[in-house]
Amino acid sequence: MTSPAAPEAPAAEVHRALLGRGETVAAAESLTAGLLCATLAAVPGASATLRGGAVVYATDLKAALAGVPEDLLAAHGPVSRPTAAALAEGIRVRCSATWGIGLTGVAGPDPVDGHGPGRVYLGLSDGERTDVVQLDLPGDRAAVRTGAVDHALTALLDRLRGGRPGNEPLAPGVTP
Repeated sequence: MTSPAAPEAPAAEVHRALLGRGETVAAAESLTAGLLCATLAAVPGASATLRGGAVVYATDLKAALAGVPEDLLAAHGPVSRPTAAALAEGIRVRCSATWGIGLTGVAGPDPVDGHGPGRVYLGLSDGERTDVVQLDLPGDRAAVRTGAVDHALTALLDRLRGGRPGNEPLAPGVTP
């Protein structure tokens, strides 16, 4: 007697879906500090779909490594919808990937620029459409960071299947 197969881990699902489409992904990570890329890279064969990424914890590196315009950072701050969108778009271009993911937010325990712990902005771009989802995740630093990665993987899977992550509105100034 065989037991039913365990559900596939989201990172493995993302890899399989990207591989089937001949597509790739890259990530610009602030609060997750590389956890998303590490999660994707844990999947056997990830080099076929994961182009790379950048840890952009410091605000100046969001501009230098991910291409976020400095005037956008000055106007909206490092934790914002427009910044998440620009992170996703910038890293996609800089890594020559099909998809770009941008994660910025506050892991805690203290607020940052008026945003409480758990506030996360997740940007997802395919070069034609950029979506941004605002998350308010519960828990300590580790839970917020892990939750952000889980939501990023789910959002990418949703888009690969033709949906809009979380049915959230697009970031201001971003068109479908």
